[in-house]
Amino acid sequence: MAAAGILVLVTVVLGLARAGPVPTSKPITTWRGCHIGSFKSLSPRELETFKKAKDALEESLLLKNWRCGSRLFPRPWDLRQLQVWERPVALEAELALTLKVLGAVADPALGDVLDQPLSTLRHIQSQLQACGPAPPPAGPRPRGRLQHWLDRLQQAPRKESPDCLEASVTFNLFRLLSRDLKCVASGHLCA
Repeated sequence: MAAAGILVLVTVVLGLARAGPVPTSKPITTWRGCHIGSFKSLSPRELETFKKAKDALEESLLLKNWRCGSRLFPRPWDLRQLQVWERPVALEAELALTLKVLGAVADPALGDVLDQPLSTLRHIQSQLQACGPAPPPAGPRPRGRLQHWLDRLQQAPRKESPDCLEASVTFNLFRLLSRDLKCVASGHLCA
């Protein structure tokens, strides 16, 4: 009877070994061994510093006489439209422009309000750069939507006035934090 029990146990173990890994309920969000799941949500304290910064930026924009003809981040701007490996590339470009524009804000009254949000954005950017996105699938790189978005972000400082750039980045800030960053951190589970 003991031999039959051992035979059943060995059969079950071999069957499980052949079945492969057991899926987990936690998403695996890694690129080159780097875990970025911590960016799925920011702490309430961090979000509050961003809200204060956004409110102060919007207030300073109201005092300026700016008119913008186009939207840098149009409504259809949604990282879910990109392939998973393209999303971190787009997010890095979005972060770079945001840091450049907010770092150049000349209003000394905003300096203290922007310090912590800029520090958090730099940290996020450095972590994304350290992780690196998953390599693209074999074959030629798609030049479609991703390339269009990257070109748009790269050309924005030459095509838009500083006030329009500031407005675009300010109005996009929470989408960057709550949707784009969360989507990249969720990897394949962002749909």
